[in-house]
Amino acid sequence: MDDRKVTTQTDVVIIGAGIGGLCCGAMLARYGYRVTICEAHSIPGGVAHSFEVDGFHFDSGPSILLGLSDPKSINPLKHVLDLLGEQPSYIRYSSWFNHLPEGIFTCSNNRDAYTKEVERLGGKIAATEWKELEKRMLNIVEPLAGLPQTIFRRDAASIIPLLRYPKQLPGLRKIRAVTEPMSKIIDEMVTDTWLRNLIQLECFVLGGMLADKSLTAMVGFMYRERMYSTIDYPKYGMQGIINCLVRGLTKFGGKLILSASVESIIIENGRAIGVQLKRGGRVMANRAVVSNASVWDTLHILPKGAIPEKVRRERHEIEQTNSFIHLHVGFDATGLEGLECHHLVMRNWEVAAPQNVVNISIPSVFDRSLAPPGKHALHAYLAASEPWDLWEGLHRGSQHYLALKKERSSVIWEAIAKVVPDIRDRVEISMVGTPLTHKRFGRRERGTYGPVMKHGMEPFLGPKVFPVHSLYHCGDSCMPGIGVPSAAGSGVTTANTIVPVWKQLKMLRDFDLIQEEGRTPPYEKFQHV
Repeated sequence: MDDRKVTTQTDVVIIGAGIGGLCCGAMLARYGYRVTICEAHSIPGGVAHSFEVDGFHFDSGPSILLGLSDPKSINPLKHVLDLLGEQPSYIRYSSWFNHLPEGIFTCSNNRDAYTKEVERLGGKIAATEWKELEKRMLNIVEPLAGLPQTIFRRDAASIIPLLRYPKQLPGLRKIRAVTEPMSKIIDEMVTDTWLRNLIQLECFVLGGMLADKSLTAMVGFMYRERMYSTIDYPKYGMQGIINCLVRGLTKFGGKLILSASVESIIIENGRAIGVQLKRGGRVMANRAVVSNASVWDTLHILPKGAIPEKVRRERHEIEQTNSFIHLHVGFDATGLEGLECHHLVMRNWEVAAPQNVVNISIPSVFDRSLAPPGKHALHAYLAASEPWDLWEGLHRGSQHYLALKKERSSVIWEAIAKVVPDIRDRVEISMVGTPLTHKRFGRRERGTYGPVMKHGMEPFLGPKVFPVHSLYHCGDSCMPGIGVPSAAGSGVTTANTIVPVWKQLKMLRDFDLIQEEGRTPPYEKFQHV
């Protein structure tokens, strides 16, 4: 039969197998729904997918994950994996290294050690203000920490799951504070210039935005998890996480279709009823259509007239962060015993300036299976700082494109040389990814990192980004925005919003039992080999 004419029936169809889409789909499958996820790429994971070249295994996205091996963690991804009964093994570690203009700042999940580093490079005033700021952040975030992401939904029944946690309900009074920009707290409490710069850097690395456009929720929860939980790297890289989510999806009866790009969302009588695939065929949904594509890419597949033009303009005009330059390198590891995995190299304190902040990850330091014997796999990138305009209209493979790749990636090579001075002599394979690459494989308009989340946007950037009956949204275009915990949390919230509240309450009883048991995923502490 010609599969271009085949119509598949399901309860919920999800567009995109990123972290948000996989979490949403797996949770809906656990709830008992027939779920089909359509992924345009040949590999699941979205911007968090992994790939292999000549025995070198590379992550394309996240490199630092918090709380996944800690039974008391508030990371929504941890909660999803617990509910699915799927967990990879983890390597626990405690530090990474920021190469700042003043010297190397050793970051760690030890509060006292972190404060001492602030004082060493920033001075006593910076250290004093940091301790006060940390107390303030904890005062805002901790009352909400007892409310797991699994309780949230965005509909008229949203209050009902909250009633299961009466002792934590007063913490909701902090909701307004966590949806305000981080800059508000900095301006109130921090006078030291060096410390203000450091917090700006933390905000930018976390979500691609400076403090005035970073929500306190994202920054506060990151600080809390980093200081009070674990820092983990999954065995087999991000692929280990993605494999668990896919197994959870399929274990409960869900389906994942790869190389299945969606041409359009099918709207009938104002209701989303399925998707038309570019390769032909349809997936029809009895209950809901969920888009894990970005808000802008979802607009491209919404038929004309499906939403009011005013809404279309508003969503299209949501501010975008800049794009990426990626560098993936496989290299000879001879004589590099004691090499550390994570490094950040910054030229100057103009934090968000293009070509300024380079993130470096060498995960084969943790997991030797990610590279051939005696080799290392490295991923370095300029995140959310590469202007799309430099690349727009270029043709991949053209001389101009190749020259620009070489020019714009040179700063990454310089940064890597601070960690491995003779890196150029050790290289066995290297690949440069540009905003065009990010757009192509991540299906991201203009190769953007994601939306700029601002205070006041939360009313419409939830599961119902678009006012179409039975059409929902999840991923980093939903509050609170960019990052693995945010994307996973949005997937859970969207799944909860789709199901009747009594199903969610049953799931919460299961979740509470898991929490009471305090299940700890398998892990090992990192030791240099």
